[in-house]
Amino acid sequence: MSEHFLKVDIHLTSSELLNNFARCINQELPPDLIKLIEGKTRQNYIEDNLLTPAMILPLQQIINCPFQGMTKQIYLEAKCLELIALKLEQLTKTKNASIKSITLKPKDIEKIHHARDILIFQQENPPSLLDLALKVGINDNKLKIGFRQVFGTTVFGYLHNHRMEIARQLLQDGKMHVATVANAVGYANPSHFAAAFKRKFGVSPSECKAGKKIFE
Repeated sequence: MSEHFLKVDIHLTSSELLNNFARCINQELPPDLIKLIEGKTRQNYIEDNLLTPAMILPLQQIINCPFQGMTKQIYLEAKCLELIALKLEQLTKTKNASIKSITLKPKDIEKIHHARDILIFQQENPPSLLDLALKVGINDNKLKIGFRQVFGTTVFGYLHNHRMEIARQLLQDGKMHVATVANAVGYANPSHFAAAFKRKFGVSPSECKAGKKIFE
């Protein structure tokens, strides 16, 4: 009995989209992948492709797309962005799985809190992990590991969550357009913001603005 396999390939027309998508978390990605995204190498990046339950749904939705024409194109682009986000998240978790805890002195914790404050203050144009470490006078590796120990997430995972929470509050206030809110929290592309917001809260920015309840 023969088996049939369906394959979904995502081809980006330029590297700019992936660069923008990964910019805030590139310090959390594997070094070889960062070099490939930044165009510093032409070698293929190879890793075990683990298909998670979260990835299966958008894959099924791509294969069984119910729309036609322009609506189909927008729908498929959104699902591809969702898959890229899930894959990048998987890669950051794979890299961070091997990170061990370190002993933090009170002064280290104070510097990590200072780094958090700088990150929030500069959320529209955040510094890189290395620049942030230099600003607070701490080793970048200690900042990366220590930040996770203190706040329970990565440096730029914290920034992402903060941006989404601010966006939620602005949208629920109802005084700003979605594109204005996207720009206010550091997203130049409203569609990228919309995709990130829906992944976080399960509703679109426009639905949130219209008063649809968010279950946290």
